Amino acid sequence: MNELHQKTRHITDLILKAACEARKETDADGGYASSGPVKWPVSCTVGPGLEGAIACESKVGYVNGIKGSLIYRGYDVFDLCAYSTFEEVSYLLLFGKLPTASEFDIFKREISRYMAVPATLRLLMSFPIESFNAMAALRMGAHFLRREFSNVDRDDYKSDVENVIGSDEDSIAMETTPRGEKRAIYEFHEKRDKKEAAEDDGRYNPATGYRSCYSLIGGVASMAAAIKRIRERHLPIEPRPDMSHAANLLYMMTGKVPTPEEERIVDVSLILHADHGMNASTFASMVVASTMSDMYFSVGAGIAALNGPLHGGANEQVVNMLNEIGSVDNVKKWFDSAVAEKKKIMGFGHRVYKAYDPRARVLMPLAEYFAKTNTRLSGMFDIAKSLEKEVVNKLGKEKKIFPNVDFYSGILYQSLGIPKEMFTPIFAVSRVSGWTARVMEYLENNRIFRPRAIYSGTFDEKYIPLRERK
Repeated sequence: MNELHQKTRHITDLILKAACEARKETDADGGYASSGPVKWPVSCTVGPGLEGAIACESKVGYVNGIKGSLIYRGYDVFDLCAYSTFEEVSYLLLFGKLPTASEFDIFKREISRYMAVPATLRLLMSFPIESFNAMAALRMGAHFLRREFSNVDRDDYKSDVENVIGSDEDSIAMETTPRGEKRAIYEFHEKRDKKEAAEDDGRYNPATGYRSCYSLIGGVASMAAAIKRIRERHLPIEPRPDMSHAANLLYMMTGKVPTPEEERIVDVSLILHADHGMNASTFASMVVASTMSDMYFSVGAGIAALNGPLHGGANEQVVNMLNEIGSVDNVKKWFDSAVAEKKKIMGFGHRVYKAYDPRARVLMPLAEYFAKTNTRLSGMFDIAKSLEKEVVNKLGKEKKIFPNVDFYSGILYQSLGIPKEMFTPIFAVSRVSGWTARVMEYLENNRIFRPRAIYSGTFDEKYIPLRERK
């Protein structure tokens, strides 16, 4: 057990208790559907927005919505929150295994080194960031990192276009029935032998290697903290190499060295948000990467997708909702009115989970623990617990609607002095590990994403000259 975990053993105990309760309730529920090796091509039922489509296979993470479990590389997220750290989880996601002590020391030093982004911050500060949407600033910053840590923007840079195209050309007619090849077929090249094909594997853009992953994991955290400071008319703070990723994030945001408890809360939150299946921002990152663009543009696409209110920002709306309710005495009246008006209750329900979100199971007792020492937070937490009781009693059993990760995370962030507009950037600080891990995995057997659209328009329209149109 590391020093931080020794100082915060009580937080570990709260997580383990939540894990125990979750496993008691869900062990008899659904197994591991949608898992196992894939034999391409596959048949599946697809709805609008690619709902239900199988786009690829992955060993990075697994969400079991029926059972209410979240797995990173085979490890239960409860165990990772209890015993691991965000840096170790990032290594696990990227490389598929837990690091040795020497591997972990090297990885931590690399991530810490890439938290220093002076050129990127100078570029950011040349814009009126104080008036920018925080996520817009973060997306722009990801592209500035590209300039600081790669040479792909230089005029004299030349990419290996011929090999890139030859390895993944989109040249098969869309009406052709998929045959399930792992690599695309380039119709105008002679068939290469296995040895030649293997030699081409891994010839990625220089900005799409593991170094780019390190620089983004470290750099996005520093940018998010700097954006928060600049918006408040303060100068950014340099990271400290003697601090953990979580401690540095909070330190660079607030200017104060966090307590062990505050550091642990941020660390746990980062672990919980690191990966979550083929969500919209992950898919956006992978689509861009599949074109053989680079990691910086790919993560920029993920940030842009996360900015959408249907994906990120729900915890900010939860805080607004709890403030609107105002008091525990007003919860039932507010809830009944919301149900009658068919108003969305923020922080409840999930596209995947039909059980209690395991991430919310961890965050709820932590929010409760912090509420005991914070009068304002205590009142907000009491309202949240009362609302949860109303929703679960009315909608839990029949409609499988339970709290999700956003319901308690905003309360915790507020206890740490983090303003609401920075909730989604912190989400990105964590999720960049999952984005980069899934991109690197996908590029091992890259196929450009190319779904079809069914044409529902007309045919045989006759062109009418402009002067004759009515």
